[in-house]
Amino acid sequence: MAKNLFILNDPPYGTERSYNALRLALSLAKTERESVRVFLMGDAASCAKAGQKVPQGYYNLGDMLGMVARRNAEIGVCGTCMDARGIAESELVEGARRGTLAQLTEWTSGADKVLVF
Repeated sequence: MAKNLFILNDPPYGTERSYNALRLALSLAKTERESVRVFLMGDAASCAKAGQKVPQGYYNLGDMLGMVARRNAEIGVCGTCMDARGIAESELVEGARRGTLAQLTEWTSGADKVLVF
């Protein structure tokens, strides 16, 4: 099984990098031969905030992240980045967990592919 690590840095809205990363992560997570981990850093930490309200017909990164998590993907959110943005762990979408640089280091060293967005 191929181990894929996605590292997202961009905010949930304003660019489409995080959106495209999660589209690919979800597509890979749907296959049985791929495992997926997603780590959110910097402004991407906001992608994991639950209860996002977007205009009708617009993508919702919180919902997309939840779909990835429901496919047995692990979701880590940089704790320092959460603190800097005032996001509490209780505010994260289901399946996302507060993470650390040590966790990202471990995930990176164990990954077959690292995709940075």
